[in-house]
Amino acid sequence: MQARWWLWVVRHKQWLTGTAAALILMFAWARWWPMSPLFRDPSSTVLLDANGNLLGAAVATDGQWRFPASGRVPERFAECIIQFEDRHFRDHFGIRPQALVRAWRQNRNAGRVVSGGSTITMQVARMARGNRSRTYGEKLIEALLALRIELHHNKEEILALFADHAPFGGNVVGLDAAAWRYYRRPSNRLSWSESATLAVLPNAPSAIYPGKGHEALRAKRDRLLDRLLRIHAIDSTEWSLAKQEPLPEQALELPQRAPHLLSTLAMQGHQGQLLHTTLDGHLQDRATAAAERYALRLNANEVHNAAAIILDVPTGNVLAYVGNLQGAGSGHAGQVDLVRSRRSTGSVLKPFLYADMLQSGELLPNMLLADVPTRYNDFAPRNYDEQYAGAVPASEALSRSLNVPMVRALRTHGIERTLQLLRAMGLHSIDRSADDYGLSLIVGGAESTLWELAGAYASMGRVLGNYGRMGLHYRAGDLHPPRILGDSSGTTVPEPLVGQPVLSAPAIYFTLKALREVVRPADEQGWNNFAGQQQVAWKTGTSYGHRDAWAIGLTSRYCVAVWTGNASGEGRPGLTGTLAAAPLLFDLFNLLPAAPPFEPPYDGMVRTTVCRASGFRAGMDCPEQDTVWITPEGMRTPVCPYHQRVLLDPTGTQRITGGQGNSTVWFVLPPAMEHYYAVRNPGYRLLPPWKPGAGTTDEPMEILYPEQGATLLIPVQLDGTKGNMVVEIAHRNPQATLFWDLDGTFIGTTTGEHRMALSPPPGPHRLTLTDSEGHVLHRNFTVVSGAANATTHAP
Repeated sequence: MQARWWLWVVRHKQWLTGTAAALILMFAWARWWPMSPLFRDPSSTVLLDANGNLLGAAVATDGQWRFPASGRVPERFAECIIQFEDRHFRDHFGIRPQALVRAWRQNRNAGRVVSGGSTITMQVARMARGNRSRTYGEKLIEALLALRIELHHNKEEILALFADHAPFGGNVVGLDAAAWRYYRRPSNRLSWSESATLAVLPNAPSAIYPGKGHEALRAKRDRLLDRLLRIHAIDSTEWSLAKQEPLPEQALELPQRAPHLLSTLAMQGHQGQLLHTTLDGHLQDRATAAAERYALRLNANEVHNAAAIILDVPTGNVLAYVGNLQGAGSGHAGQVDLVRSRRSTGSVLKPFLYADMLQSGELLPNMLLADVPTRYNDFAPRNYDEQYAGAVPASEALSRSLNVPMVRALRTHGIERTLQLLRAMGLHSIDRSADDYGLSLIVGGAESTLWELAGAYASMGRVLGNYGRMGLHYRAGDLHPPRILGDSSGTTVPEPLVGQPVLSAPAIYFTLKALREVVRPADEQGWNNFAGQQQVAWKTGTSYGHRDAWAIGLTSRYCVAVWTGNASGEGRPGLTGTLAAAPLLFDLFNLLPAAPPFEPPYDGMVRTTVCRASGFRAGMDCPEQDTVWITPEGMRTPVCPYHQRVLLDPTGTQRITGGQGNSTVWFVLPPAMEHYYAVRNPGYRLLPPWKPGAGTTDEPMEILYPEQGATLLIPVQLDGTKGNMVVEIAHRNPQATLFWDLDGTFIGTTTGEHRMALSPPPGPHRLTLTDSEGHVLHRNFTVVSGAANATTHAP
């Protein structure tokens, strides 16, 4: 017998050698030859919250619900699929010859394909090849590929490949997509019955699936559950309960809890990815519901869109993201993500200017600013109420969002300088030049996004909150944009950070202190009477034409930002930050736990005495002084210029220049400021008049417009006629009469209100004003023609 075997080997030596060589080459190819990815099918974009719960998903580009590969299989489904498809899965090397022979015999006897004999690994190979027609040649290729797959992947990886790419009926591919489409829950939370139901679907996905072949599907599920009972994978109680569970009737709609964020991230290059976000799913739902409830109030005024974002200040993580109102619909651009849309900023940039001026030594918190009619060439800012206070503390100008004082402050501080600050704070949408923006920058002339503004406000809170911790004054990276994406563990993915803060903690503290004093909306009246109410520093903004309404609020823990308006840009009466955005802002804050107040950064501040009346650093003549904390740079501000010592006659009713009299300190504002301040402040005392023949030395009048040395362009009217420039004068004596002279020619008189419309020709001009007491005031200006020269030069 041995001789005959040896003789057969000798006779077939060449064939055996070739076969052995072929097998060795095949093994080398299978084991070491580079293996291309098995699957290249597009995936759905899937959005998860910070706890891994589904927020939403978008169908893949090929129309399939195919979630990105998870690389893991829940234990219940793994047991079900192995018992149903391949009980010897963990024992073979990709193919099981006995099963292939048995399938061949069954198919031959039946005269058609009734069994494939494929292992789970061979099914993975078949899916990787696009589920081609079943032929013996294709089966051989699948077997070879299965061997190669086994050499490159362990059993758990192969099982995950099957679960991620198996068909589950209709346009549902992969276990994760099937779990959500049929049961609206993640695959790791499926019951035994649900896992068994999904395990039998890939066997005949076109014949039976929820909504088709209901009884056949139940029969297959129950047979699998019987098998699980026999092998003791489940006990009799679990088996009985599992059989009683109903089958899904149809595919379900997937959650759409943050649809605008999903579409935005997909457009930003994350299409087809599994996106772990920082969102708090519960808060996201409540914020969306709050916005939808508030939409009823907006719709009553034909306002159809709103957006909101909630940030965790210490980390910058986005906790809720409402990109638009769900009820807006396609007719009102409901699909547009308005968190990322550029809109006119209104007044929400004013706090950054205020803080920068505090830390630059240009302001103290309560320093009086001029609030008087102001005009710079063709730009004349106006307060919202069309009124003027004459003089107003800087903090009040910010909290009341007065346009005139802030525009004057911007002119003093510098437009380019302010632009540099805003961009350093992350407002990159403000990308035009200083000349393009002009002084309108601070009152809505710029455009930014809710995303950028929320990030900038939250960064201010982070700088202040981190100041002084662990012995640090500033921490690198306190300024950064909002963070929305995390890794699979839910931790935040680092983003490029800005280094040293551009605003100091003391300047931010005084800014937020001023913003806490804003009067809340009517719905929130009396808020400060409730114990435990959050101390929110907040700012509103309204764009020109009532097109955009903003409200942004900040505590030590949270930043909430709201925009309301029409995506089309249509303005509506009453669409203001206070009326249309602030109520939703506080609705959202009411969803959040209270946060402790910001700690004053005392080690970065200094104490000094200030004049109680003017807010300037106290001078020798200031009668009432307060010791307060200020920024160190505030020591560079001037001392109070408004308290001056005057000499009165013995009766105290007239001023004199010498002789016997009483020296006293008097609070005196410049004429223009005094003109409006005295009306609003009955306690303000006008200076007594000069005693006849005393020889006056002060200047009782002031030109509000034009400024000294201004270059002016007088526009042409619609009818082609030349327009006018309106010159306005303020005089301390409300009854004074002024005599007007232009270039040596008398042009008229005014009494009480001193305004006159002039239309001088191009060229230099000199305006001379004389009052009835002989006081003279001159003003030089130049008129130019042509829009190219329409600039205003600083005096």
